Amino acid sequence: MGTTLRAELSEKNPYWIEKHRYYELKHFCLQYPIWKKAYAALDGTNTKTMNLAMRVITNNIDDPTSRYAIARAYYADRMNMLERVANFTNPELAEYLLKGITEGWSYDILKARLNIPCCKDIYYDLYRRFFWLLDKERG
Repeated sequence: MGTTLRAELSEKNPYWIEKHRYYELKHFCLQYPIWKKAYAALDGTNTKTMNLAMRVITNNIDDPTSRYAIARAYYADRMNMLERVANFTNPELAEYLLKGITEGWSYDILKARLNIPCCKDIYYDLYRRFFWLLDKERG
C-alpha cells in the first residue's frame, strides 16, 4: 500500500507550490513513458509513427524528414527537462526520483523493487523539491 502524499503543503514549507499547479506538473511528468515510446518510435522507418509527428506540428510542413526531426526534438526536450531536474534535485537519487515521479511509484515500491538507498522522509523531501524545481524550470 502506497503512501498518500498531500497535494498541498503548508505555505511555510520551502518547496510550497499551489495545489493545482502541483497536479498539473504531476500529470505532465506521468506522460514521460509515453514520450519515451513516441521518441523511440520516431526513427524514420515506420509510416505509422507519422501520427506522432503530426500531433506535435502546429503548422503545415510538407517535408516528412522535418516533421520527424521536430517531433523527436519535442519529445527529447520534455524528457531531458525531467531528467535534468531530477539530476539537479539529487544526482545520487535521480534515477529513483525519476522512476517514482514518472511512473507513480511510492517510496515503499521503490524500496521493495529497487532498494532505494535513503529513508522515506528524505525521499519525499526530494520529491517535493523536484516539483518545486520543475515549477521554476517550466515557468
